[in-house]
Parts: sequence; structure tokens; C-alpha cells
Amino acid sequence: MTIHCTMSNHRILCFGELLIRLQSTSKGFFEQNNLNVYPGGSEANVAAALAQLKIPTCYVTAMPRNSMTLEIQQILTDYGVDTSQILFQGDRLGSYMLLSANGLSNGEVIYDRKYSSFSQIQVGSIDWETIFDNITWFHFTALTPALNPTLAEVCLEALKFASKKGMKISVDLNYRSKLWQYGKEPIEVMPELLKYVDVIMGNIWAANKMLGTKIEAHFDNNTPKEEYFAHAKKISKEIFDNYPRCKHIANTFRFMEDVNHNLFYATYHTTSDHFVSTTYETRSLIDRIGSGDAFMAGLIAAISSDQPEQHVIDFATKIGFDKLFVKGDFIKL
Repeated sequence: MTIHCTMSNHRILCFGELLIRLQSTSKGFFEQNNLNVYPGGSEANVAAALAQLKIPTCYVTAMPRNSMTLEIQQILTDYGVDTSQILFQGDRLGSYMLLSANGLSNGEVIYDRKYSSFSQIQVGSIDWETIFDNITWFHFTALTPALNPTLAEVCLEALKFASKKGMKISVDLNYRSKLWQYGKEPIEVMPELLKYVDVIMGNIWAANKMLGTKIEAHFDNNTPKEEYFAHAKKISKEIFDNYPRCKHIANTFRFMEDVNHNLFYATYHTTSDHFVSTTYETRSLIDRIGSGDAFMAGLIAAISSDQPEQHVIDFATKIGFDKLFVKGDFIKL
């Protein structure tokens, strides 16, 4: 499928922490004493992809002002992202270290995000009225409220402003167990935030962790696509019933057997119908990191430009799959 999208009438703001990925080139961090370094972070990944799809996109984060962060800002600007509202404050840029060659999901991830510039944002410290000027769509992820209770409150603050201004709001239910370390489970935090959301992307396991939707214990890599689709239909009804503002739900299904294998498909649900994508499979991928973010960007792009429902899920899935063949967090379209 050719990557194209009708011009969106929206201007989208992505809010989240900019990160540096440190990735070992061998089986251990010190075996060859060699790392690959990439800029990233889920929300920045989405912004970079949206801008390449020619959708007006703004990215807001907080980071220290130094030569490295200014270089990353320029990279995002070169992609077409409006970075003029980035907050320069504090002394640390968050990072994560990945002990795998291509983002293998069972490779160890070590986060270094405490006391970063972004983690120190307080309620009232962001002028949302100014930042939301001319913005029609607000995107955030479950990674931000996972960092600390104050950032959960900042997300709620932003959602109230965005909702008051009549924006569309989307969320990616990224679940990272290593981030939820401040005494609250995601199910104690996320339902309050989801009351404001129009578009939910994630998967059936994340929805179970964050929203309490049903999950079957026997689900695994060998569960048939048809069974997963049927289950996704059921939980979409649960979510639509509990969060009446929500009108769009997408679930990714990504499975692997070994370091070079990836199976990728997705489902899409509206309040009136259900859709499933083509299944893509590869045994020669390059980098798994950011494939879900590329999918999220494709989903936003297609919905925001009023594409037919089947095209929405096919478009998002193809972009998510294509990211598997691009090094680094940012997709290159």
C-alpha cells in the first residue's frame, strides 16, 4: 500500500518526554564498549511521523538547554515539527538503555528518567492557553502519568483545557510496568484521564491493566486472529459503554517467535462497526522500537483526514509495519 493521506484539517499537539535511547551493539553493555545513540520518546516519535505525513504538528516537552538537546530539536524541526513551544528548564534529559540488537521485547530495558527536566513539570507551570492556541487535536500517552503522581495531575490539567477548547484528544495506552513505581496501579489513574479521550490506541492486554477490561488467560502467540478480533469487538463495547466520549478504538497485535520474526496486524472499532487489517509478517526486521508510535501517527492521520474506516486501519498498520525496517525511534517516510 502506498503511504499517502489526504490533508488533515487538524493541527496536532503531542505532549511527552523526549528521551535518548542508548542501545548496546553486543550482548552486554561493556563487552565491546560500543553503543548506538538515538533521540526518541513515544510522543516525539508520533510527532515526527505526523509531520512527515504533512499534517501540521507541534511537540511540547521539557528539557535542558545544551548542545545535544538543541541538535535533537533541530532534527525534529527538519522533519517539519513545530518545536517552538518546547520548555527549556532543568538539568537532565531522560534516557533508556536497551540491551538488544533490534528492540526485542524481552531484551532488558533500563530507564533513567527520575529527576529529568520533564519529570519536574508541575501543575500550573505550563501555559496551556498559549500552547493550545490554534491546536485542534491533543495527543498524549500513558507513559507520562506513569512517571509520577504530579505528571498524572498535569495530564489531567491539560485534558481539561483541551476538552474545554473542543479539541479531539487521543491516547496511546503504552504500558510499561517498570515506570509505574510510585504506589499506584495504572487502573487507579488512567480511567479518570480516559473520560476526556476521543481516540484510544493500545492492545487488549494494556486495556486490561489500565481499564480493567476482560482478558482471557489462554491468549498467546498461537491464538487465531479471528479469536482475537472477536475479543477485541467485545472489549471495545466495554470501553465505549464506560467512556461515552470515545468514538474510536484501535488495538495492535504484534507477535514474535525469535529475534528476527515479527507478525503484525491490528483492529479498529467505532461505535457502529469493526474492522481488521491485513496481517504482515517478516523475518528480516531492523528495529522494533517506535513501530507502535508509527501506527499511532497513521491512525491519527487517517482519522483526522476523515478516511474510510477500513483505510484507517490499513493505513496505520502499514506505517507501523514499515517502521520495523528503519533504525532509530523516528520513522522516515
